Amino acid sequence: MLKLFTWWNGVTLGGLFDITRRSKLVGTDEYGNKYYEDRKESVEHRHRRYVIYRGLAEPSKVPADWYGWLHHTLDKPPTEAPLNRRDWEADHKPNMTGTLFAYRPDGSLKESGQRQKSDSDYEAWTPDA
Repeated sequence: MLKLFTWWNGVTLGGLFDITRRSKLVGTDEYGNKYYEDRKESVEHRHRRYVIYRGLAEPSKVPADWYGWLHHTLDKPPTEAPLNRRDWEADHKPNMTGTLFAYRPDGSLKESGQRQKSDSDYEAWTPDA
Protein backbone atom coordinates (compact mmCIF):
# COMPACT_ATOMS: atom_id res chain seq x y z
CA MET A 1 0.00 0.00 0.00
CA LEU A 2 2.90 2.39 0.74
CA LYS A 3 4.32 1.91 -2.77
CA LEU A 4 1.03 3.13 -4.20
CA PHE A 5 1.18 6.62 -2.70
CA THR A 6 4.64 7.35 -1.23
CA TRP A 7 7.59 8.27 -3.44
CA TRP A 8 10.04 8.46 -0.52
CA ASN A 9 9.84 4.67 -0.03
CA GLY A 10 11.62 3.99 -3.33
CA VAL A 11 9.20 4.72 -6.15
CA THR A 12 5.44 4.68 -6.62
CA LEU A 13 3.89 1.84 -8.61
CA GLY A 14 2.97 4.24 -11.41
CA GLY A 15 6.53 5.55 -11.60
CA LEU A 16 7.96 2.04 -11.57
CA PHE A 17 5.61 0.93 -14.34
CA ASP A 18 6.43 3.98 -16.49
CA ILE A 19 10.21 3.76 -16.06
CA THR A 20 10.42 0.00 -16.65
CA ARG A 21 8.13 0.27 -19.70
CA ARG A 22 10.18 2.86 -21.58
CA SER A 23 13.68 2.30 -20.14
CA LYS A 24 16.24 -0.46 -19.86
CA LEU A 25 17.99 -1.54 -16.68
CA VAL A 26 21.65 -0.53 -16.85
CA GLY A 27 22.90 -1.75 -13.48
CA THR A 28 22.66 -1.93 -9.73
CA ASP A 29 25.05 -0.47 -7.13
CA GLU A 30 26.25 -1.84 -3.79
CA TYR A 31 23.31 -0.21 -1.97
CA GLY A 32 20.73 -1.96 -4.14
CA ASN A 33 19.76 1.15 -6.14
CA LYS A 34 18.77 0.38 -9.74
CA TYR A 35 19.78 2.59 -12.67
CA TYR A 36 17.80 2.94 -15.89
CA GLU A 37 18.27 4.70 -19.23
CA ASP A 38 15.52 5.61 -21.71
CA ARG A 39 15.48 3.70 -24.97
CA LYS A 40 14.51 6.79 -26.98
CA GLU A 41 16.22 10.18 -27.03
CA SER A 42 14.55 13.13 -25.33
CA VAL A 43 13.94 16.56 -26.87
CA GLU A 44 17.50 17.52 -25.85
CA HIS A 45 18.83 14.55 -27.91
CA ARG A 46 19.91 12.68 -24.78
CA HIS A 47 18.80 9.46 -23.20
CA ARG A 48 17.26 10.32 -19.83
CA ARG A 49 18.69 8.43 -16.88
CA TYR A 50 16.95 7.39 -13.68
CA VAL A 51 17.71 5.88 -10.31
CA ILE A 52 15.20 3.88 -8.31
CA TYR A 53 16.37 3.84 -4.71
CA ARG A 54 16.22 0.75 -2.59
CA GLY A 55 14.40 1.76 0.57
CA LEU A 56 14.34 5.40 1.55
CA ALA A 57 14.88 7.82 -1.36
CA GLU A 58 18.18 9.34 -0.22
CA PRO A 59 20.34 10.91 -2.96
CA SER A 60 23.51 10.62 -0.88
CA LYS A 61 23.25 6.83 -1.39
CA VAL A 62 24.39 7.30 -5.02
CA PRO A 63 28.13 6.53 -5.34
CA ALA A 64 30.40 8.87 -7.33
CA ASP A 65 30.70 6.66 -10.40
CA TRP A 66 26.93 6.29 -10.75
CA TYR A 67 26.44 10.01 -9.99
CA GLY A 68 28.73 10.88 -12.90
CA TRP A 69 26.79 8.60 -15.21
CA LEU A 70 23.38 9.94 -14.06
CA HIS A 71 24.45 13.52 -14.78
CA HIS A 72 25.95 12.72 -18.21
CA THR A 73 29.50 13.43 -17.02
CA LEU A 74 30.42 9.85 -17.92
CA ASP A 75 29.17 8.30 -21.16
CA LYS A 76 29.42 4.67 -20.08
CA PRO A 77 27.92 3.30 -16.87
CA PRO A 78 30.21 1.84 -14.18
CA THR A 79 29.11 -1.66 -15.25
CA GLU A 80 30.93 -1.12 -18.58
CA ALA A 81 33.74 1.27 -17.58
CA PRO A 82 34.35 1.39 -13.82
CA LEU A 83 36.20 4.36 -12.35
CA ASN A 84 39.85 3.82 -11.49
CA ARG A 85 40.14 4.00 -7.72
CA ARG A 86 43.30 5.07 -5.95
CA ASP A 87 44.47 3.29 -2.83
CA TRP A 88 44.05 6.45 -0.73
CA GLU A 89 40.38 6.95 -1.70
CA ALA A 90 37.84 6.13 0.99
CA ASP A 91 34.74 4.06 0.30
CA HIS A 92 31.51 5.96 -0.34
CA LYS A 93 29.27 6.46 2.67
CA PRO A 94 25.75 7.89 2.51
CA ASN A 95 24.76 10.81 4.70
CA MET A 96 23.68 9.41 8.06
CA THR A 97 22.32 12.66 9.52
CA GLY A 98 18.95 12.07 11.17
CA THR A 99 19.47 8.32 11.55
CA LEU A 100 20.59 6.17 14.45
CA PHE A 101 24.04 5.94 12.84
CA ALA A 102 24.65 9.71 12.77
CA TYR A 103 27.85 11.03 14.35
CA ARG A 104 27.28 12.40 17.83
CA PRO A 105 30.32 13.82 19.64
CA ASP A 106 30.70 13.53 23.40
CA GLY A 107 28.63 16.15 25.20
CA SER A 108 25.97 16.48 22.49
CA LEU A 109 22.31 16.33 23.51
CA LYS A 110 21.91 12.80 22.12
CA GLU A 111 25.17 11.43 23.54
CA SER A 112 26.31 11.20 27.14
CA GLY A 113 29.65 12.41 28.37
CA GLN A 114 31.41 15.72 28.76
CA ARG A 115 32.70 17.61 25.76
CA GLN A 116 36.32 18.65 25.61
CA LYS A 117 37.28 22.11 26.79
CA SER A 118 38.19 24.65 24.16
CA ASP A 119 40.28 27.82 24.21
CA SER A 120 37.33 29.76 22.90
CA ASP A 121 34.70 28.46 25.32
CA TYR A 122 31.76 30.77 25.77
CA GLU A 123 31.41 32.65 29.01
CA ALA A 124 27.95 33.95 29.78
CA TRP A 125 27.50 37.68 30.35
CA THR A 126 26.16 38.74 33.71
CA PRO A 127 25.00 42.30 34.27
CA ASP A 128 26.63 44.39 36.95
CA ALA A 129 24.57 44.50 40.09
